Amino acid sequence: MSPRARIGLAVLLALVVLVCDACSGAKTQPFPSPWADRPVVSLGFDVAADLHSATGQETVVFTPDQATCELVFRNWPNKPTTARAGNSLVVDQVTVDGQEAAAQNSADGAPDDAPAGTLLRIPLATCAQPGQHITVVLDFRLTLGEDVDERIGTSSTDQIAWFGTAFPLLAWERGQGWQRDPAVPVNGEMAVSEDFRLTSLEVTAPSKFQVMGTGTAAGTRRGADAGTTVHQFTASAVRDVTVTVGQLDVTDRTIDGVNVHVAAAQGTETDLSAWTDEVAVAQKALVKLLGPMPYQDLWLTVVPSQSSGIEFPGAVQFGAVDPNARAPLVAHELAHMWFYGLVGNDQGRDPWLDESFATYAQLLTAGGDTPAFGDIPQADRRDVGKPMTYWPHVRHPNTAYYDTVYNVGAAALLQARQSAGADAFDAAVREYVRRNAYAVATPKDVEAAFADLPQALAVLREVGALPSAGR
Repeated sequence: MSPRARIGLAVLLALVVLVCDACSGAKTQPFPSPWADRPVVSLGFDVAADLHSATGQETVVFTPDQATCELVFRNWPNKPTTARAGNSLVVDQVTVDGQEAAAQNSADGAPDDAPAGTLLRIPLATCAQPGQHITVVLDFRLTLGEDVDERIGTSSTDQIAWFGTAFPLLAWERGQGWQRDPAVPVNGEMAVSEDFRLTSLEVTAPSKFQVMGTGTAAGTRRGADAGTTVHQFTASAVRDVTVTVGQLDVTDRTIDGVNVHVAAAQGTETDLSAWTDEVAVAQKALVKLLGPMPYQDLWLTVVPSQSSGIEFPGAVQFGAVDPNARAPLVAHELAHMWFYGLVGNDQGRDPWLDESFATYAQLLTAGGDTPAFGDIPQADRRDVGKPMTYWPHVRHPNTAYYDTVYNVGAAALLQARQSAGADAFDAAVREYVRRNAYAVATPKDVEAAFADLPQALAVLREVGALPSAGR
């Protein structure tokens, strides 16, 4: 069976099981069920033997909750920080409901010399109505830059490649419509995505390589080409996908019911057991603070050229950091399983909703060097709620963005907790997580969660995370 036929069959099966969420394991979760009409995605990557590129195909069954006359996808590998490092994503062919469709590509922040832009518009022959199923198939090419300190890249010395958000990402937000936040030249995420049902992630790679994916491993089979293997994964509800391919050392451990898989390139002498131990400590503390771990599998890769960490739903790419910095980094990236993984946000419009909360959770569970709120000058207690488009226009954009959104935002949340009382604040945060699980949250949702804690709201308004009272 061809990749297109396999993906098409998987989508048809997925449409059948959409009505059966109530009979799945999600029924026992302490969170609301995912959106019943969430997109259904089948995704395939065929990775080149030299690990410098891949071809892919994505099938999306999309059911809008309001009328639309077009589809919008984001090609985030073409944003400035990844494109300038040699990465690119180019869509070659699109079909909608079985008919070839014209796609309109625009830069929207991509560098002038990038082979494609960040925004892909697909006009519909007939406007779609709420509740109508639309099936779109996209064939694409992915190029990986060498030794990149980013979410996409390949190593010039180790047999390893990694690529996250490396496919056309549907840019729909329930109740809002298409989101078109432009890419900006700042080191940070800019995506927004509703959770989707990942019925099939298939990664075809040379059989000598191991593969780390997203969701639950669903087995392997022989590839169509000699010497290749197809690795399969599936997930009930994720917003994004990441994959690592290469000659890897892998360790697996079940930690409080979560299947944790940690990998690094062979020959790097990475202490995988030490990383797994840190995961166990961080996971236990974060579950106590925030509620149950949202994912049954965690796929964690130590990437040779990364300097910190990059999170995905149920997965993290870590840099090979000094062991003394490992605990805060692991806690921060695992906190993203709740903030952006479970509780989504528009990372271009409201980046503080995941980065400030993740840093706050890290500080409570593993510490760090973020300054105390009282030590932050009054002039710096602002701008936490600014969108990504704000930061390229300030002095030292990357430093200013990090110091404000991560550090001032987290310090403000700690101060809000102290002002409102730890027990009441922690309960409000857990309720915020529960109420906004599998949704795209906004600052108004934070305001609602802390409605009975005026002291907390006052602190967040002081730093510009929430609008001033009465606005």
